[in-house]
Amino acid sequence: MNTPTTDRVALVTGGSGGIGRVVAERLAQDGFAVAVQYAGNQARAEDTVAAITAAGGRAVAVASDVADETAMSAAFDAVESAFGGVDVVVNTAGIMILAPIATFDLADLDRMHRTNIRGTFVVSQQAARNVRPGGAIVNFSTSVVRAQLPGYGAYVASKAAVEGLTLILARELRGRDITVNAVAPGPTATPLFLNGKDDATIATFAQATPLQRLGRPEDIAEVVSFLAGPARWVNGQVIYANGGLA
Repeated sequence: MNTPTTDRVALVTGGSGGIGRVVAERLAQDGFAVAVQYAGNQARAEDTVAAITAAGGRAVAVASDVADETAMSAAFDAVESAFGGVDVVVNTAGIMILAPIATFDLADLDRMHRTNIRGTFVVSQQAARNVRPGGAIVNFSTSVVRAQLPGYGAYVASKAAVEGLTLILARELRGRDITVNAVAPGPTATPLFLNGKDDATIATFAQATPLQRLGRPEDIAEVVSFLAGPARWVNGQVIYANGGLA
């Protein structure tokens, strides 16, 4: 665990479940006050806040739609009101819909891209306006951008866009002392990944890495903790956290 910070504040989008919840809990362990952003599941968000508080941390739940710029501006204002500012933004919010490109439902394409592309853009824009010097912005891509698996075309298109805007934002924030990076998880045991996959498919993914297992949300949170804290010389990068998946 990193040395605890003092009076630093993190906003985690999608922080009510999966990787987002574990990231929120890890940053709280690192000493951050944490704002847990959620879109629809208030109970899960409040459960995350309760778990952080029970462990001695500070946390609040913030409701908003990541793709709505007015709502996200209000969310940042709420975090500043609660904790005094924002130092780290971790944008884990995202959805994954899989199907071949030839048969992909365009309504699903629009829905996924609204969250994954527009949502990441809106959150990144608000972060660029609000994160304090010495802070960090961490977006989420996927290792499938590089693995290029069939069926992932629409999802990868959205995440490739995330990588592009992340790397450019890092350069646009020259002189601000704010790092901007993306984490690209490999197959990780979360509901987002496991949903719709049979046991044989999951086992195949687990054996695809040299470590011969699925990733755990804690594995990804470890990388985020590094980027949010001591990794001040890591900037404008995509970090593939995938156990060695090609």
